[in-house]
Amino acid sequence: MRATLGVLLGLATVGLAACGDEGSSGTKAPATVSGAGCAPIAGDKLVLLTDDKQLQLADNVIAAVNTKVADPELIAALDKVSDALTPEKLIQLNKAVVVDRKTSKVAAEDFAKAENLTAGIAKGKGGPIKIGAADFAENATLGALYEIVLDAAGYDATVQTIGKREIYYGQLTKGDIQVVPEYAATITEHINGLTNGKDAKVLASGDVDKTVTALKDIGGKAGLSFSKASKANDQNAFAVTTAFAEKNGVKTLSDFAAKCSGKDTVLGGPAECPQRPFCQVGLEKTYNLQVGKFASLDAGGPLSLDALKKGTVTLALVFSSDGSLG
Repeated sequence: MRATLGVLLGLATVGLAACGDEGSSGTKAPATVSGAGCAPIAGDKLVLLTDDKQLQLADNVIAAVNTKVADPELIAALDKVSDALTPEKLIQLNKAVVVDRKTSKVAAEDFAKAENLTAGIAKGKGGPIKIGAADFAENATLGALYEIVLDAAGYDATVQTIGKREIYYGQLTKGDIQVVPEYAATITEHINGLTNGKDAKVLASGDVDKTVTALKDIGGKAGLSFSKASKANDQNAFAVTTAFAEKNGVKTLSDFAAKCSGKDTVLGGPAECPQRPFCQVGLEKTYNLQVGKFASLDAGGPLSLDALKKGTVTLALVFSSDGSLG
């Protein structure tokens, strides 16, 4: 499961499902919706609208490291990956794998060469380092990047696919694996839930710096250290077609809400979206956006992307690092 799907569904393990009021069913325009809104515009290219009011939690890519092996040279090598990753470059890495059909290893090698990723890496203590990667393409590619930089730092790094967080987190804290590509908000709340219970106060936020500070505090107590957080993230986002954005002059969700709140606007997303604080409810509360209709599709998958391109929805929930956006 992608890291952000848990955020979309409300991070039920830490009690976020109860945040906010339920939304409308989305099958018809609610009586309270006023304004003309914005009808969908078809197009082959999609663009993300900037979440300028930080509705979504900051799921920036970050390396989690067992503290016993977290010497400065190892962390510095992992920081090289974080420094190189921007949102656009993570999308292109994912495109290389899921669209262009390269292996994660080849995509990582090409990226490392293009970015001169191994230049200036200092040698560390050496020895074997096992990198655990979750079972989806992006995480495997990140693991392959970590392997490249750690090998350059003099370690004997290998990547092992280990499945879900519920499985690999215990292996990481025990030291059976030493490094995992993670996502700041999701790993913060995973540790928070384990430490403080399912009803714990949420520590992550839309502010990446505050989220990482909370993560280092609670993660440090669990025996973990962390690299820098990259600018790249894999989290819930909202997209429109490029044709729509250009015609209507929208770049942010605030732009969209100001111009497109009304009956002609169609929001697409998973069936749970009208009841979820990071989907329709969040758009209503954070951006004061009212939509005329809701189309039940999927969680950032091909149905949502296709609906945007065909012009059957105006705005749809997607994943911010989806290779199809490249």
